[in-house]
Amino acid sequence: MSTTYVNVTIVDTGEVYRCRSDESLLEGMERLGKRGIPVGCRGGGCGVCKVHIHSGEYDKRVMSRAYVSAEEEAQSIVLACRVKPRTDITLSVIGKMKKNVCA
Repeated sequence: MSTTYVNVTIVDTGEVYRCRSDESLLEGMERLGKRGIPVGCRGGGCGVCKVHIHSGEYDKRVMSRAYVSAEEEAQSIVLACRVKPRTDITLSVIGKMKKNVCA
């Protein structure tokens, strides 16, 4: 699979950044020095980067059920560190640190 770039829009801040298809939403944001999604452990174990994806297609890795239930995952509520975009993504931050980056 060739690497492509997609646009990620963070509804809460209006920020848009380019993310590669071979990196997580969180990695793409950090690589560009952007803010908008809270950063925690970067491995799916803390729930800080919890987001609701409103539109777009993505691949996801296993997420801790302590932070994302099966029902939430079915509603596109995921951890940004565990999701790689396939198409342009629009998301909202819903993690416990939202107020720190969306103020």
